Amino acid sequence: MNPGLYPNSERILAAAALLEEGRLVAFPTETVYGLGADAENPDAVRAIFAAKGRPANHPLIVHVARNADLQHWAREIPTQAQQLIDAFWPGPLTLIFSRASHVPAVVAGGQNSVGLRCPSHPVAQALLAAFKHGHGGIAGPSANRFGHVSPTTAQHVIDEFGMPGVNSESPLACVIDGGQSEVGIESTIIDLSRLSTHGTVLLRPGRISPVQIAEVLGDMPATPDRAAPRVSGSLDAHYTPDTPVALVTTEQLPALMQRLSVHGRRCALMYYTQGAMNSEAAVRLLLSADPQAYAHALYATLRMLDMKACELILVEQPPQDEGWQGVNDRLRRAAFDSAGVLERLL
Repeated sequence: MNPGLYPNSERILAAAALLEEGRLVAFPTETVYGLGADAENPDAVRAIFAAKGRPANHPLIVHVARNADLQHWAREIPTQAQQLIDAFWPGPLTLIFSRASHVPAVVAGGQNSVGLRCPSHPVAQALLAAFKHGHGGIAGPSANRFGHVSPTTAQHVIDEFGMPGVNSESPLACVIDGGQSEVGIESTIIDLSRLSTHGTVLLRPGRISPVQIAEVLGDMPATPDRAAPRVSGSLDAHYTPDTPVALVTTEQLPALMQRLSVHGRRCALMYYTQGAMNSEAAVRLLLSADPQAYAHALYATLRMLDMKACELILVEQPPQDEGWQGVNDRLRRAAFDSAGVLERLL
């Protein structure tokens, strides 16, 4: 990221003041842009739900500063939590704790748990340090309408909510531009609220993999169970562009593209292997074969292809290796509501 893009200290202080007034502020993190509000102000938190059109039972993640007093937010900080914090914070890891009783239930979607994260983006760090002198928490889901593709640039946020201003109808008081998000997909979420009965549980994959978690704790995290806490981005359909999305294996792609062409279908293609380059498509975008670089570009690419007036976005199915788990999770949810689209177009 180019440090020249970062806002100066006056803008950071102004944004912190807006948060303290109960206003909404969009801010960059290393994962995606967040729609921030004072996590201890129930009215401000409700404004997030209203702006996004987000169901009230869908919990938010609370972003905290370095060296924050986590016991202010959680009933207890288990040893496993401190081990993960020492290894991965600041960074793209959210930890689920049992919620302290004074923390507003609205921020947790009415649950007895709360998700905490310390982001590594320097602008997010500066904002958290300025907000309530580093002693507050910023509730910050992705800064987009509920279920849409998450934003990884300030312009994506403005595309969703409009430009803040005196005469604007945007629900946002300001958007802080910190360049394109480095990671590009949301944080890994680990549940630590039920250690005595379930151990650690992976609730959402991200850049930090289960193997990395196991290297710190000694055991692989379990997969989600029915009683697991609800968390952001866990619905079957999420991260969805307006254009239908279909995942296709590399082997199936050439013949499928030919059939779509014969039927006169205008399609966009997102691919990562050179072999798919010759496939017929109105718009083609090549992404990296490296999973981290692919994740970095994923949402921006989906947003770009969504603007190309195509009937379908075809995605070459990435590898199923563990390093691709976060990307495959997001693509599966993006395509969930498009089931059967190929049959309809053919």
